[in-house]
Order: sequence, then structure tokens, then C-alpha cells
Amino acid sequence: FQDEQSEDYDPWRAPELVDNSPAWSELSNVQRIQRVLFWIFRIAVVLGSLYLFICSLSLLSDSFRLLGGKAAGEALDSEGIVSNPIAGLMLGILVTVLVQSSSTSTSIVVTMVGAEILTVSNAIPIIMGANIGTSVTNTIVSLAQSPNRDEFRRAFGGATVHDMFNWLSVIVLLPIEIITHYLYWLSLALTSGIKGDSNAKQDLLKALTSPFTKLIIQLDKNVITNIAIGQKEYLNKSLIKSSCGSVVRIVPMNVSSLVNVTNETSGETTLEMVYESVNVSQAAKKHCRFLFANTGMSDPVIGIILLIASVVLLCVCLILLVKCLQSMMKGHVAKIIKKTINADFPGRWSVLTGYVFMLVGAGVTIIVQSSSVFTSTITPLVGIGVIELDRMYPLTLGSNIGTTTTGVLAALATKTGLHNAMQIAICHLFFNISGILVWYPIPFMRRIPIKLAKFMGNTTAKYRWFAVAYLVFMFFIIPGAILGLSLAGWYVLLAVGGPFLLLLIFIGIINVLQKRKPNLLPKGLQSWDWAPIWLRSLEPYDRIFSRICCYSKRSKPEVVACEF
Repeated sequence: FQDEQSEDYDPWRAPELVDNSPAWSELSNVQRIQRVLFWIFRIAVVLGSLYLFICSLSLLSDSFRLLGGKAAGEALDSEGIVSNPIAGLMLGILVTVLVQSSSTSTSIVVTMVGAEILTVSNAIPIIMGANIGTSVTNTIVSLAQSPNRDEFRRAFGGATVHDMFNWLSVIVLLPIEIITHYLYWLSLALTSGIKGDSNAKQDLLKALTSPFTKLIIQLDKNVITNIAIGQKEYLNKSLIKSSCGSVVRIVPMNVSSLVNVTNETSGETTLEMVYESVNVSQAAKKHCRFLFANTGMSDPVIGIILLIASVVLLCVCLILLVKCLQSMMKGHVAKIIKKTINADFPGRWSVLTGYVFMLVGAGVTIIVQSSSVFTSTITPLVGIGVIELDRMYPLTLGSNIGTTTTGVLAALATKTGLHNAMQIAICHLFFNISGILVWYPIPFMRRIPIKLAKFMGNTTAKYRWFAVAYLVFMFFIIPGAILGLSLAGWYVLLAVGGPFLLLLIFIGIINVLQKRKPNLLPKGLQSWDWAPIWLRSLEPYDRIFSRICCYSKRSKPEVVACEF
């Protein structure tokens, strides 16, 4: 590896891994067979790890639904929250984080709009929040590469470039939507010819992963949807399926009937009871057969067990996947793969490279029906250097476009209100397209999300604990706090949040001027050295976490230093 102290060292560009194994021509026949078999074994491990990794994401999503799905449904049913666009935005983030799937939260919102419980205008901020919340999964996945500093830097940057794009898009487009309602009017014009209802069925079962995940847990996702549309009786119903369809049983029954019987001797006709045995078909519930079926445990308890198991499985699969890919990405093979993925088209066609990769990201996401699965799968590849951050960015944007097909399918599955449901699905599509038009075609604007992602990656490489703090604050504490202030009213939100927002804007402007035009600033603002160190540096917090780490490991004599 290159020396990190070298001036030419770039931690965002993975160093070439040197293949020290002997050349193919130097191997004997037995050694060649062994190498081929070893390659087949590694490919099998990669495919198996990738399969279980995707299954673990599905189980992780199910665990979050068991822990917070009902609360998310109740929140969506609150008229006071959804009528406030800021509260609706934060609600969309929290609901998507709780159910660990923007596809689920978007489908619920589309169903509510179709049932006329939510208006299209109120649903637009929730859809924007769902876009932000869906990026939490690949951010969690990046934590598995924290042992290696540079891999963690690249993986966390690759994950947060999705966050940066979504946050920046919302910051720009939500105020425009509140003022002009452009998404509402554009989608209304495009769906004006859609009338009536639809009997289309939505089939989003993942043919590959469901055989494994259904052996562990099966959830009735309609429970959350029914809670969200106001059916309170579902609050006491478990999310875990108690029956899986029905079976028809043939049951023999004795049927009695009165018939006229004529006496042959006297000629008299009398009524007599006649019994006859017939087979009657009866429908009975089919009991489910999976690991957590009929255990007697509550949904939260099963959710916690499933959460722990899915995280362990995710980490194990990710470690196996990364190690195998690293061993395979050496020498000539690595150069070919990296050059193919990260190279631009030749000549004047180079400007189209990013847009082609957007189409690739959109296509793969449509196939797997999950942007979380796609972005979480390629995040480790960014960490080990197979995919560069500049290439991850358009793939992520394409994934944002591809995930909007879930809303369209949900709209087609609604039994009533097809026009409104399709309108909010189109709003989701054009929100992502609008974000791309703002943050990608112009090279200067394109670099902003990437630079922010690199800043996040560099910070978390220096302070490992920062990644967890970022997750907690950006996806839980900040949305929860803003949601609470929004519920208190506009005046409270402006009184508390307004000065804080102005302070952040002021600090941002001063930081830019300090780097580019320091002479324009007063002498006291040309640096932040006058401010307390805990306001301008993470070092004091890092020392606290280091002491906690050392204290927890002080019983181990071999530990001489703790590093985050």
C-alpha cells in the first residue's frame, strides 16, 4: 500500500492490491486445478453471502416493523401532523426509519391518498421524508467496515452521498413546493385523464429471498396500512401472521329430509324422515409454519430477537463478502473491473457516462423492488475501492428513480381513488427527477453532495464514534425534535428553529469566506481560535469516548491504547 504520509496519497482512491501468487504458467496441473476450485469456492461464498445479506436486510426490516410499525401507522393517521408540511416531512423520515423501507411507507401513503384519508398536498412532504429515511439502511451497513480506517471512510462516504443528495433536494424543493405547489399541479396535469378504479394486483414477492425469510417470520403488512387509514381495531392485532390462507376439507355429514312414502297395501301416503350421508366441503384456516409462528411471545419481544439475529447475520455476511471480494480483486482482474466500472465513455460521449449509470441503478432497483437493497449491496464495494464515490453518486440517483415504481404499483393496487393515488405516485417520481436536475447536470452543483459525503467520510475515519452519532442525530433526534416543535405550532417552530437555522447559515458563510476570502472578514472572524474548543472541534468528545473505551477494557493487560 502507498504510504499515508505521501503527498500523492488519496484515501478516496483505493490502492492497488498486489497479487503475489505465482503466475498461471508456473503452476503444475494439480496446482492449477486447486486454484480453479478455490476460485469456484470463493465465488460460491460471495453469492451465498450476498443472498444471506439481502435476506438479513429483509429480516431487519421485519424487526423494525414489529417494534415500531403500529406506532408509525398511528402517526400517519394523525390529522394534526400531516397538515403541517414540516411535521409531515419529519414524519416521513421517522416512519421510514421505523419500518426500514421506503417502499412500505410510500405504499401506505399512496393507499391513504387513494382512500381520501390524506390529500395529495399533505402527502407530498411525507413522500419527501420517506426519500431521506430510506438511506438509513446503507448507512448502517457501512458500519461493518469500521475496523479498516480507509475502507470505513469510503464506505461511509458512499452511504452518506445518498443522504446528502436527499437532504439537499428537500432543502431546495420543499420551500418551492410550499410556495408554488408545482409538484401538485404538474402531477395533476399528467393524471387528469385517469378516472375510475383499478382492480390491478400488486405482487412484490421476492422470489429469491422469500423461501428463506418465510421460514423465519411472516408478517401481515396490511395491519399497519389499516391502522394508518383509521381502523383502530387493528391496534390489538399482531403483525405476525396467524393463518396462511385456507384449506378446503371434505366433511361427511348426515342430511335429513322429509319425503312422501306411499303404502303399497293401503295406498296411504305419509311423511317419513329419511337420512342420507353426503360429503360437504368446508373452508378452514391453514396454520402457518415458520420459526416464530404461535410462540406466544409479543411482537416487541420477537422484534428484539429478530433485530439482534438479523444484525449479526448482516455483519457476518458482510465480512465474508468483503474478505472474499478483497481476495478476488487483485492484480489484473481488479484492474479490468475497476477500469470498466469507473471509466468514462471516450471523447464527447463522456458527459453521458453518469446518466447511463443512472439508468443502470434505476433498472436494478426496479428488478429488486428496493433501493435499500441495491444501495446497501454496493456500499461495501465502495469501501474496498471497486466502485469510486463519483460512480456511486449516479447509481444512487438512478436508484431513487427506480424506487418510485413501488408507488405506481401501489396506486394500481388501490380499489378506489385511482386518480389521487396515481397523482401522489407521480409526485414522488418528479420530486426525484427535480432533485437530479438541480444537483447533477451542472458540474459545480454535482460536486456539492460528493464533497459533503467526503467530509462525512473523513470525519468518521478520524472519529469512529461519529458514524453512530450521525445515525442517531440525523435519523432520530433531529427529526423527532423538529416534529415536536412543529406540533406546537408555526410560531414555536419559527421562534426556536429560526434563530438556530440563521446561526447555521451564518457559520457556513463564514467558513467559506475563511477559506476563500479571509481578507473580507474582520480579524476576529478570520479563524475560530477564539471559540471554546468544544464548539469548534470533536477532540474533547473523542477523548471522552476514548476514556470510556479504555475503562471498559482496562481489565485486559494487552490493551495499551484505545482508538476510535
